[in-house]
Amino acid sequence: MALLIALPSLIVPLPQSHSPELVTLTAIFLGCFVFAEYFATSPSFLEFRDARPMNRCRFAALTICVFLVSLLARHDTAPTGLTALTSSVGFLLAQGLDFAVSPVRLVQAVLPTDLSFSTAELARRATAVAYTASLSSVLVFGLIIRSSHWPQRNGPFNVWINLPLFDPTTGGDVVVRLQRDARLHIAGGLLAPFLLPAAVKIGSGTLDPALFANAQLFVWAVTGWAMFPAMMIMRGMARLRVAELIALQRRSFAIENPENKELKTA
Repeated sequence: MALLIALPSLIVPLPQSHSPELVTLTAIFLGCFVFAEYFATSPSFLEFRDARPMNRCRFAALTICVFLVSLLARHDTAPTGLTALTSSVGFLLAQGLDFAVSPVRLVQAVLPTDLSFSTAELARRATAVAYTASLSSVLVFGLIIRSSHWPQRNGPFNVWINLPLFDPTTGGDVVVRLQRDARLHIAGGLLAPFLLPAAVKIGSGTLDPALFANAQLFVWAVTGWAMFPAMMIMRGMARLRVAELIALQRRSFAIENPENKELKTA
């Protein structure tokens, strides 16, 4: 995690006026936080810590997205063969994703009118690359859920360890609550890519030009816009899967213990 936070600073050259101390402190803090979450006996915030490979998929997708967008941001200032290849792939993806209401078209709608062609093209390519990585991570996680019996292949699923913020003792039926939360997360993930451009249009009308002047800020802004919806959708998919397993366990218990059902009906 610490390396992920420092990755844009390692790839994109920092101007002389920028100090790396804040990036270093943030990287150390988040690295220590994740280390403590995984090695603590009692969980606090991190979900699905014992239900691998969900968090590994999310971390890998986020790292790939940050790495590729950082290479695109580096290409104009310090081009290499790898940045040129990434830029070419980004151009092809931007061409393929340039249709109505696509993220590429949405980012074009909120770009400042006085923005240079190279910067506008960078925004298009970075958006296309980031959303390709985002969609790929969701598809991969969906395949993992259906093909590898996640999360049962890692042993019994402990709700308290893997869902520390979810209280199964309050709020009605657990399955109904998990399904409701999952649908809300998936719906939010599907709407999130459209909400930011809409908010920009309602507010200032265009993105702040300072976003494009700071390469570090640009990398994290594009990555967050693309990966946050994917994280929400994956979280919703995981909760739907947990609700499905609980419902299956209930049915199996009812079949194996019919006397309990008869007592309830009586």
